[in-house]
Parts: sequence; C-alpha cells; structure tokens
Amino acid sequence: MRIVIIDYGAGNIQSIKFAIQRLGYEAILSSDAEEIKSADKVIFPGVGEASSAMKMLKSTGLDKVIPTLKQPVLGICLGMQLMCTYCEEGDTNGLGIFHADVVKFENQLKVPQIGWNKIYDLRSELFTGISEGEFVYLVHSFYVKECAETIASTEYGVEYTSAIQKDNFYGVQFHPEKSSDAGEKILGNFLKI
Repeated sequence: MRIVIIDYGAGNIQSIKFAIQRLGYEAILSSDAEEIKSADKVIFPGVGEASSAMKMLKSTGLDKVIPTLKQPVLGICLGMQLMCTYCEEGDTNGLGIFHADVVKFENQLKVPQIGWNKIYDLRSELFTGISEGEFVYLVHSFYVKECAETIASTEYGVEYTSAIQKDNFYGVQFHPEKSSDAGEKILGNFLKI
C-alpha cells in the first residue's frame, strides 16, 4: 500500500510517520501532485495558522489537487479545517470539501484547548472498535461547527465536530498520532478503508 503524507510545510509529519510505522506500514512525504494522486491513501496533516498554510498549498498548486483526489484522504487538525469552506483564522477560504465553517472558541474559554477530551456520537467505519466517550488528544483554538457531515463530536464549552466525513474525505480535529491506543486504532481503521 502506498501511503503519502502531504508535505506543505505545515505538518506534524514525523510523529504521523512514526505512528504509521508502528502499524506496520511505511509512508512517504511528498508535495508532488502526481505522487499524491497515485497513492492508495493520503494523509493531510497540519499544525499552524490557516491563512499561511493555505498560501503554502496555493504556491504548490495542491489547493487544486486535494479536492480532486479519489482515494481515502484523512485530514488531521489544521488539515481537516483547511478542507472546510471557510476559517475565521486569518479570514481564510478553505478547500470547500466539507460545507462547514471553522470558528474561534468563545472568549471565556481557555484557548488553545490542549489535552485529552472525549469523542462521542461516533458514526463511521473510522471508529470501528472505538468506545463512545473515548479520550483523544487535542490542541486547537478554532473548531468546526456541527454539520451534516459530522461523524463524531466533542464538548468544550460548546459541542463541536471532532471528526467529519464526505465521500472519500475524512477529517479529525484530534491528533490520532498522539492519542495513544485509541488514536492508533483510528489511524489503522483509516488505512483499512
């Protein structure tokens, strides 16, 4: 199986690569459109600020490539947010794969939300073998509003989308590569889709 992690300068790439190795697979890092298109599975990571990350995607033309992918694609954290229609951070138009907006947590909440939190209302093969209320690791100041494509939720002052799916595109707000056994299981489930 060819697994490609999209390399666009905004990733928690090494920890994802190591998590995939622990599952018995190898992944390559690439920003090459043809290499990404020919992969069996694509992982779209992201850590950082939305408008800067989007500029990096546009500079390589990957903003046009990613929405056309036909194989399973997993967006992680900022990667998931960039697949949405719009992000308040930096007043950024996203890739428009998911019809959802990304907004900032309200002022009274401590941001970023850092640490372990529960996921629930799980409804996807991504969560096979995962219990309702399982803990995962999150670090974020912006969140995806609940929408028709939500497949898991989390509560932090407000209920928000912690995972999303449309066709072959999946996104998780949490970091599966840092979420212990549950995260490894979710990553493994994605690789089996």
